[in-house]
Amino acid sequence: MTEPRFRPALLVVDMQEDFCPPTGALAVPEGRSIIPLINTLLSLPTFHLKIATKDWHPPDHISFASNHTDPATNKPKQPFLDTTTITNPHNPSETYTTRLWPVHCVQSTAGAQLIPDLATGHLTHTVEKGQDGRVEMYSAFSSPLRDPRVSDSGLAALLRSRGATHVYVVGLAADYCVRYTAEDAAAEGFETYVVEEGTRAVDPGLWGACKAEMEGKGVSVVRADGPEVRRLFGE
Repeated sequence: MTEPRFRPALLVVDMQEDFCPPTGALAVPEGRSIIPLINTLLSLPTFHLKIATKDWHPPDHISFASNHTDPATNKPKQPFLDTTTITNPHNPSETYTTRLWPVHCVQSTAGAQLIPDLATGHLTHTVEKGQDGRVEMYSAFSSPLRDPRVSDSGLAALLRSRGATHVYVVGLAADYCVRYTAEDAAAEGFETYVVEEGTRAVDPGLWGACKAEMEGKGVSVVRADGPEVRRLFGE
């Protein structure tokens, strides 16, 4: 019997200064600790594509708490604690509520740069996301607004143009940009894996529930010593 086609791509999500301790504006606990595994994966010739993603926000981005005022107090809303409603700019009937964040990964600032420990010499492409200040974009594919779709990055088209069949996802943060990137990859028809040791969460205590939700949407959360990853090493 013919073996199923295996043409894997690696997505390294948002390994940027603002997401990493100790100085990142939105530092994910232990965010830098995953770099050795990510660099090992980047070094593998098995991957036909090795793509880094970057949040690349304008200063007026809708996800920044400081860009919103609490009408009850007339003071800026609080990051992590407050939310806002996002509306599809092309369809006012499509809305969703999102958590607000500190200012982070503003275009061309030091915080938006990939961390220097990342083996960027192995990357084949970099995708910048979150450039439309009107919408949040956790996923590297597009915002969650679908009717019509807003802010498509072209990532799905890139993966298809290179014949990718499997997508491995690592990076930051597990419960936001990694999660939604992986879910969109699965929805686009790619066999999708999140390598658990290659990511960290903003809210580590909620990671178990987050994994279950991802798996319910067709994403496999796998271990670095599991068969899905060992396959990349020819084992």
